[in-house]
Amino acid sequence: MEQTAFDDPAYRAAAVDLLGVLAYGELTAFERMAEDAKLAPTLDDKAELAALATTEFGHFQRLRDRLVELGVDPMEAMRPFVTPLDAFHDHTAPSDWLEGLVKAYVGDGLANDFYREISSFVDAETRALVLEVFAESGQAEFVVDRVRAAIEEDPKLGGRLALWGRRLVGEALSQAQRIAADRDSLAALLAGSVDRPGLDLAAIGRMFTRLTEAHTARMTALGLQA
Repeated sequence: MEQTAFDDPAYRAAAVDLLGVLAYGELTAFERMAEDAKLAPTLDDKAELAALATTEFGHFQRLRDRLVELGVDPMEAMRPFVTPLDAFHDHTAPSDWLEGLVKAYVGDGLANDFYREISSFVDAETRALVLEVFAESGQAEFVVDRVRAAIEEDPKLGGRLALWGRRLVGEALSQAQRIAADRDSLAALLAGSVDRPGLDLAAIGRMFTRLTEAHTARMTALGLQA
């Protein structure tokens, strides 16, 4: 019988952790967007955000199904990440509709970039699923359109939303670092092994440069200073 990466217990634990954190992230994204839809200023905005929430739930289902395929209980795989992710969302609860949009685009975008980076160290099937889940789903165009229109109408909003975006990136980076540090399997995945190269200090530096550049690009797209 042909061996796979999942025959290595350490690798299996890391892949399950990655799928678990992503699944819970998508489940909470669905929940937040559905809740934020209540704040929408127009019926059209409500419908647009509800549609995006539905997409996030579809992503959750794909990740959940992959865990089941691996013989893993999805609820058990997600459980270690409930406290840290819930804490992040508690610390970054938006005060209005626009802050909610910026959080969905900037905060979630940075976290998604981080997990895309980690996906470089997993098997091809898992990596393909991660990239599929984080492919553009129409969120970017919708958020950019609404935020830029609001700033054009009231330029003073730009300063407040820029500060909010900076706070989100700080919280998101801290959250990602905490999760990687708390879960030995994910830290080991990044560190690599004898037959699976990992990240050295220079590579980690380049990764964070890419994350920062992507964040700056998103802020610029919104018409905000990073």
